[in-house]
Amino acid sequence: MKTIVRIALLSVLSFSAARVQAQDPELTQFYAAPVYTNPALAGSAVCGMGMAAGRVALNYRNQWPSLPGTFRSLMFSWDQHVPSIGGGLGAMVFHDIAGSGLLTSTAVSGVYSYLLPLNHGRLFMRFGLQGGVVMKSLDFNRLKFADMILPTQGFVLPTGEQQPSNSVTYPNFNAGWIMYTSKFYFGAAAHNITEPNWSFYQNPDEVLPRRYTVHTGAVIPLSQNRYETNTFSPNALFMMQRNFTQLNLGFYANKGPLVTGLWFRQTFGNYGNSDAIMMLVGFRKDKFKFGYSYDFTVSDGRSAIPSSHEVSATLDWCIPPGRKPFKPLHCPEF
Repeated sequence: MKTIVRIALLSVLSFSAARVQAQDPELTQFYAAPVYTNPALAGSAVCGMGMAAGRVALNYRNQWPSLPGTFRSLMFSWDQHVPSIGGGLGAMVFHDIAGSGLLTSTAVSGVYSYLLPLNHGRLFMRFGLQGGVVMKSLDFNRLKFADMILPTQGFVLPTGEQQPSNSVTYPNFNAGWIMYTSKFYFGAAAHNITEPNWSFYQNPDEVLPRRYTVHTGAVIPLSQNRYETNTFSPNALFMMQRNFTQLNLGFYANKGPLVTGLWFRQTFGNYGNSDAIMMLVGFRKDKFKFGYSYDFTVSDGRSAIPSSHEVSATLDWCIPPGRKPFKPLHCPEF
């Protein structure tokens, strides 16, 4: 009986928290999800001889699978540089499932980034804008509340909780900026700029707070042979969304087709703790990249949420030059 009560209370508390606190999904392999990380990165890929490239990316994250109500996120994105419009275009579809399907979110968006060459093509800036629509749905009938418990039979009574709308749809807008050379980059982005209302109860105070991101990194060659691809890439990403802040600090290394990486995630503020160690293994073959990362929880919650898993796959291809061939510089890491 105590177990049933705990489950019911957890359901109520989780649902109540979702009504007052909203947070965007996070990705360990942020560098493998360029459009999601920063809209300014749309069109930043290049291929042989520095020509612009098209790129598609697929990302999947299963966060805390040991919990009954795990969090799963799936994202597909496309982007490429278009010389005739002076920048890049992109599109993204993001689907998030929380609580074994209790709360689902689907976001569809388009991106434009403007490319500004500086210093005779050795330094570039990109400015990106992203706009789209988000659709959220709630399966209220599957939620369990304390007033539904009959001591001798379990969850058999109707709940007195107010039933909300089953779905809500709202527009959302993001923006970003990045500056980079062939070996270094620094960028910043703001998501949920208008702080859209996502309440299932039409409560005007329930908004999706802005998410601010700052990220930087470098590529350090480990070989003097230009035909080899051995590199070391330190990078960092800082995110802040209302009371939630975190820092991802680490690196990944390329040796031929093999990719390995290691990061540490620290959270700050009201929810500050040493959160997780993230380990990556992957490979590159021509224009295809694949990565698997494992998040090992090091906080006090590791007994209940010991791990998370993430997979990424990226494919890019060359874009034939137009009337005025232009070779945009590749942004390191992405």
